[in-house]
Amino acid sequence: MSYAPKTVLITGATAGFGATVARRFAADGAKLILTGRRTERLAALKAELKVPVHTLAVDVRDRAAVEASFKALPPEFAEIDLLVNNAGLAQGLDKAQDANLDDWEVMIDTNIMGVLHYTHAVLPGMVARKRGHIVNLGSTAGAYAYPGGNVYGATKAFIRNFTLNLRADLHGTGVRVTDISPGLAETEFSMVRFKGEAERATKVYADCVPLTADDIAESIHWVSTLPAHMNVNFMEVMPTAQSFQTLAMIRDGK
Repeated sequence: MSYAPKTVLITGATAGFGATVARRFAADGAKLILTGRRTERLAALKAELKVPVHTLAVDVRDRAAVEASFKALPPEFAEIDLLVNNAGLAQGLDKAQDANLDDWEVMIDTNIMGVLHYTHAVLPGMVARKRGHIVNLGSTAGAYAYPGGNVYGATKAFIRNFTLNLRADLHGTGVRVTDISPGLAETEFSMVRFKGEAERATKVYADCVPLTADDIAESIHWVSTLPAHMNVNFMEVMPTAQSFQTLAMIRDGK
């Protein structure tokens, strides 16, 4: 028998995967808790969706703000069935020797600490109720290294390992955990990575058919509505246009 989460918390819901996941679960009639830093986008999404929505204008990096927002949740939103740890970003594509340390810190604080803050907040309730699901957004960058991927890829490798370790800790509780790792997907990701350089961001997706936010939202919805006895530990999704490259070689000193 399939499972239908009644209350869904989505971080980074103001664009891309997050906003599309919100629309996908709203189609099922789920109550939604949506977080993000851009209050006007949260308000617009809340107005669009025809289900109960509670918004949290919170930066996932701010532990105190995350904890305070949980304490202030209205009772009707307090029992969270599904957490989608979607908020994350890449900053820059410089090789490590040329990288900006501030960019590294932003990626670590957002991609790692943000996931930890929300996971730690929802787990006690899920364990007490003996049900719930945490879906973490990883990336193929966590498995396949590429020049300039350095800290971004490392943060996503953390997500995969953290997900598996959560599964071990939550054995016997009924709480499920999944890592969804997309490959090339066209969202605001590259615009953020290249800090608004639209032409550079557009070239990332030129002359191929990348994944869309709808593709990933459907993947998250599928793993989250399987029967309660099923847990998808890890799902890696690439567009057909993307695959693996051979290892780099230097020949004759060139």
